[in-house]
Amino acid sequence: MGAAQRRAIVGTAPPCKTAAARLAACPATPPGTAAQRRKAPMDKRRFLAAAAVGAAGAAGPTAVGAVIGSRAGPGLLTVAGAVAHPNRGPLDAVRDQLMVKHGARFDRAWVADAALLARLAPVFITPTLEYDAKPHRLGGPRLVSVLRHAGVDTDADARLLLRGIDGYTATTSLADARARNLVVATALDGAPMALGGLGPLWAVHDADRLPGLKDKPLGERFAGCPWGLYYIEVQPA
Repeated sequence: MGAAQRRAIVGTAPPCKTAAARLAACPATPPGTAAQRRKAPMDKRRFLAAAAVGAAGAAGPTAVGAVIGSRAGPGLLTVAGAVAHPNRGPLDAVRDQLMVKHGARFDRAWVADAALLARLAPVFITPTLEYDAKPHRLGGPRLVSVLRHAGVDTDADARLLLRGIDGYTATTSLADARARNLVVATALDGAPMALGGLGPLWAVHDADRLPGLKDKPLGERFAGCPWGLYYIEVQPA
């Protein structure tokens, strides 16, 4: 059978000989109108989004909440225990290595990133710090405001464990946290606090203005204030 007969049976165009001929006889664009081609990727994105929401629904309420209220950035602070607004599931033995090493245990928790903390109303304090014996301006939301956002009953009689990245843990009560006006500081003298310094978060009070603390030596005023704060556990009293 000759080449002409094969082309007649199969119904294909003759082989393109030159580059110009190939462009003319073998168009690079797929069939369909431009509007149809533009619609295809959008339909694919809608399909993938629907599939993700469907999978979250099958996984249960916590997963749905995690998808709908997903964070814009990495978590900076985890609040576990008596939280009514969890946005993550149980401790993960792989992803939560620092919490695992520090003995944390939870089935659900609330996690805040920098953007969420920045949306909470800040307060500013100017304690004299032990590191240089000078007053410094610290700013960030009140601890009770952060806990309230996590769904903690801040009027309840509860015990708080405040843990820093070095493992240092301060224990206090909710009533004491309110009385000391504890702040989750995010900035020192107008600049964000860095990991490797006192930040990114520091649970701190204005010791210069607290009876019972202001007259103590500087090195003894901040024992209940872990810097590098990353984990809080709310326990029944």
